[in-house]
Amino acid sequence: MRFYILFLAWIVSVVSTLGSLFFSEVLGFPPCSLCWYQRICMYPLTLVFGFALFPVENRVFKFSFPLAAVGWFFALYHNLLHWGIISETVAPCRQGVACSTVYINLMGFLTIPLMSLISFTIILILLLVFKKQGKEV
Repeated sequence: MRFYILFLAWIVSVVSTLGSLFFSEVLGFPPCSLCWYQRICMYPLTLVFGFALFPVENRVFKFSFPLAAVGWFFALYHNLLHWGIISETVAPCRQGVACSTVYINLMGFLTIPLMSLISFTIILILLLVFKKQGKEV
């Protein structure tokens, strides 16, 4: 069971990584500063989860959870900017693309920062389940 939980976390991180590369490299959407911070947290997770799969490495939680948690906070902050809850004057995007730029708005609410928040949330939940499963064994 723990293998499948870790495998799902790896799939989410791979899809997120490839999605962010698709948006920037294929569609030509330049990432803002907050997008870069989220990428810095997501990209290594792909490698960490991949290496931890064979054999299932029990210590993966302590290496991946901090990255996912920091990425989640950056994604949450980014979404709060998009939703207008936090003023853009406190955004870290001073040069280049504004952090409030909306490139994609699927179904009227699904933006790139929201996709990132969802991905980090799924990964965090899977990691917590992974850790709990380890205690029961």
